[in-house]
Amino acid sequence: MFSYRHAFHAGNHADVIKHTTLIATLRHLMQKEPAITLVDTHAGAGLYRLDGDYAETGGEAKDGVVKLMAACRPAQGAAVPASPALDDYLDLIAGFNPSGSLRVYPGSPFVLHTLMRTASRDKLKLFELHPTDGKTLDANIAQLEAGRSITVVRQDGFEGLKPLLPPPPSATGSRRALVLIDPSYEIKSDYAKVSACIQDSLKRFPTGTYLVWYPVIPRTEAHDLPKRLKTLCNQTQRPWLSATLAIGQDPSHGPDDRPGLTASGMFVINPPHTLKPALQQTLAILLDVLGRGRGKGQSVESGG
Repeated sequence: MFSYRHAFHAGNHADVIKHTTLIATLRHLMQKEPAITLVDTHAGAGLYRLDGDYAETGGEAKDGVVKLMAACRPAQGAAVPASPALDDYLDLIAGFNPSGSLRVYPGSPFVLHTLMRTASRDKLKLFELHPTDGKTLDANIAQLEAGRSITVVRQDGFEGLKPLLPPPPSATGSRRALVLIDPSYEIKSDYAKVSACIQDSLKRFPTGTYLVWYPVIPRTEAHDLPKRLKTLCNQTQRPWLSATLAIGQDPSHGPDDRPGLTASGMFVINPPHTLKPALQQTLAILLDVLGRGRGKGQSVESGG
């Protein structure tokens, strides 16, 4: 149950689409002043070293943020043109690497914290059940000296989310929440738990913005998850957006090599109207830069 460690995968193509989508969504929501309750149900360790043993073991960042930064922010020569959403993502990553060398990758908790607004009194709730990652997350968050604006809880995020919805009213009386749900899916039951979590959340707080990351792999549960989420949205008459990025097979791998994760998606419930055009532009660039072989592609669809 506790085998998954995100440190092996930090900065890979899945993190790129996840965090680009998260930043673009939150930027739009924060154009309105009232406070937002931010929730990360599977927070991980929060910060990752790309030059550490874990990241170098998998080497996945080199086909993700490292390749992207080299193409769009080269030390010399012409750069691949980036979209506003992609620039925003790369700016945030660069902010964690002031020396210019890409050594640190911020996980979702630090992406969310970077965008939080003190004046609006945004709150961040982080859940992490893994004992080692939970301790690391505690230590990383403690360095921020953020006080009561950030809460770290060693608990199952699916269960921990329930009492947080609906969120408390802001100073103006409005209730606003953004929830990121991205379990490892190493346990097959995670797929059903995500569906159940969204179903319950939409009953508790139908106007919240919910972002679900999911792997695109040849497994029935994975294939059915976005379909189930679309059905839940249609039943509750909530708008949705689904975006996928597949970088394709590594041409250097032989037929007997394990391909690893080559594609993933983001499902957003109650997305801002600006998100679809932003991702259509951005995913086309990501595919040009990160696409590498058979099976590569991208898609953005919406409904509701």
